[in-house]
Amino acid sequence: MEKLREELLILENKISKLEPNKSQRAELLNKLEQYADNFIGQLDDSLSFRGNETKDSSRLAIDGTTASIEEIISIFEEEVDTPGLNPASGGHLGYIPGGGIFATAMGDFIAAISNRYAGLYFGSPGAVRLENRLIDWMKMVFNYPDSALGNLTSGGSIANLIAITAARDHFGIEGEKVQKAVVYLSEQTHHCVHKALRIAGLNSVVIRNIPLDEAFNIRVDALEKMIISDKKAGLYPFLIVASAGTTNIGNIDPIEKIADIKDKYNLWLHIDAAYGGFFILVDELKSKFKGIERSDSLVIDPHKGLFLAYGLGAVLVKNQKAILKSHHYRASYLIDATKNDEEHSPADLSPELTKHFRGLRLWIPLKLYGVEIFANALKEKRGLCIYFLEGVKKLGFKVGPEPDLSVGIFQYIHESIDSNTFNKTLMDEIHEDGRVFLSSTLINGAIWIRVAVLSFRTHVSTVDRCLEMIKDCLQRTELKLALK
Repeated sequence: MEKLREELLILENKISKLEPNKSQRAELLNKLEQYADNFIGQLDDSLSFRGNETKDSSRLAIDGTTASIEEIISIFEEEVDTPGLNPASGGHLGYIPGGGIFATAMGDFIAAISNRYAGLYFGSPGAVRLENRLIDWMKMVFNYPDSALGNLTSGGSIANLIAITAARDHFGIEGEKVQKAVVYLSEQTHHCVHKALRIAGLNSVVIRNIPLDEAFNIRVDALEKMIISDKKAGLYPFLIVASAGTTNIGNIDPIEKIADIKDKYNLWLHIDAAYGGFFILVDELKSKFKGIERSDSLVIDPHKGLFLAYGLGAVLVKNQKAILKSHHYRASYLIDATKNDEEHSPADLSPELTKHFRGLRLWIPLKLYGVEIFANALKEKRGLCIYFLEGVKKLGFKVGPEPDLSVGIFQYIHESIDSNTFNKTLMDEIHEDGRVFLSSTLINGAIWIRVAVLSFRTHVSTVDRCLEMIKDCLQRTELKLALK
């Protein structure tokens, strides 16, 4: 035993670097603080998109050798920060931007240092209570009942999966019933919903794409006709998926009318509001969300609408029995955890058992800044989107439907050049320029350019810079295609 003790002491000494002392921690934190200050300080002057400009990606490989913190940060800056899209930039106006407010990093830092396990109430009642209070706040925002349950997820994909499995288990969609079950959604539904159906074992269900109106919203009359027809055919309609802020164009489906249909035919209504949900905080936009409180489940992403760093979605489900049926499980080694279950544990409401204490990244900003500041920021983002679309109209572009939220689409119709060819070339020029990042999408076979305003760092000056860039890229595109 003495020999073993000596061997263990030797090993203890060999791994001592894993616990830096106070002065060593101060040195490491000083280098990280310098990196953070430099990174944030140069955002206004740097490109938002840089293609694939790697210097030497082999430096990212793990080969067992060690490096100083200075060298590690240098590798990160050159091989990770430099190439591709910079999501922290205010010039990120493509896809749906995530946030990255400083207080998010504070929350993540404390969560990592304290290393609280936020999966089970028994292990960390404080962490679970904190996350449940965030869920309570969201239930209040969307007028969900106190009895509803919710979970903080990694993002909208897992949140949608949780909701869809709850709907599946509520209606007992399993075995031979799967092939006769019907899900109603639209072509504008986010692809993660399709993935969730597949992962939930529902890849054989009948999927109906509901026709859309001119504003790309679900046509309720067509939805009802589909349900009636499917019931007459002996099928089993059970789930409607509507959107409150589509990824393509940011529109909101007519939720109130869809809720009437789901009540009439006893279906489950799920709302994907991952992008758009928190715009309900803006007073003049509340009416657009009328009926959302009547849904059976709801997905919202704080890392979008509340400007947090990537990695925080949320799901609310009214039917306790359904969500618990899908996820509640007690392994033999967790018998101690059943002694004290004053609150629902996140591990009982999602696929995750091991779970990051991700709630702290939202709790600290809400405690630090309150709620009104986020409402004002969202109001600004919608205004910036409208301001931008007015600007591109002056440059001769055709714009799509007036945005419900902060995503808009536009395209250039050239008198002698194919529209798709022109807009694709223009998009390539915009990416080559890189001052501001925009993305494109295909709608009914036509290429449209998208603007998605949701970065907390995007302001009037950013939009002005973007319009100037588009003007320059438009001239280069016309010249390039004219020479072909």
